[in-house]
Amino acid sequence: MDNNEPRPMANEIPAQQLPFPASQSDMKPAPDSDLSQYRAAGKLRGKSALITGGDSGIGRAVAVAFAKEGANVAILFNESNDDAAETCRMVESHGGRCLMIQADVRSEELCKDAVAKTVKAFGALNILVNNAAYQKAQEKFEDITAEDFRRTFETNIFGYFYMAQAAAKHMTEGDTIINTGSIVGIVGIPILVDYSATKGAIHAFTKSLAQALAPRKIRVNCVAPGPVWTPAIPATMPVSEVKNFGHEVAMERPGQPEELAPAYVYFASHGDSSFTTGAILEVTGGK
Repeated sequence: MDNNEPRPMANEIPAQQLPFPASQSDMKPAPDSDLSQYRAAGKLRGKSALITGGDSGIGRAVAVAFAKEGANVAILFNESNDDAAETCRMVESHGGRCLMIQADVRSEELCKDAVAKTVKAFGALNILVNNAAYQKAQEKFEDITAEDFRRTFETNIFGYFYMAQAAAKHMTEGDTIINTGSIVGIVGIPILVDYSATKGAIHAFTKSLAQALAPRKIRVNCVAPGPVWTPAIPATMPVSEVKNFGHEVAMERPGQPEELAPAYVYFASHGDSSFTTGAILEVTGGK
């Protein structure tokens, strides 16, 4: 969208609920993820990236931003084939090569396979973005089932661990891992207790892994979004939370995926962030 146009305010987000996993095209209003006003500078020219959860939302916006900066991009997705195909189309429209990989990050073997496919296709893996996530809101803490608790942790932190471990074997000096955390991993949220716990774990994982990989000159950082308008919101949150989504932050609106993407470019670009590792960058709209 044109940067001069106002972003949808929280009170302009209508009540809606979509079946899981929701498609970005079914959301009203549709999220902004095309980065039409983003001005690239070739910061990732010649680099290869793998983005989990790259089919929609923040993952799609990051894929487009990386492509505009000159990178080839592999996107890992679990279920949303149509969204993934649209992301690949957008990446390729900016001159980047795109590899679609359907896999569940809860499987260590599939994570290893995704990294291997990326290296085979592009010849290297320079940037890993751990972004895939699962959440399921519950009004009462006691209603969180063991199955959902396990799925949330296996997707949000086990998957990050498996992907980082597989990717690090192929990375060299100047390469980078970027994790997606969340403001709720810092301040908490009562309807997403298990999800918040995984995001706190991701923050600690980022800082520890940054220290572990620093001798190899591989940087590890984390972006912590606030409320962002992505398919996970109408697919997993109560209608009462979807309506007026993002009202609690200072800017009185949710962030758009394309507003998060430049933070990932910053961490991915060695020229911009070569002295930054173990950092958690909050992009929250003033939460």
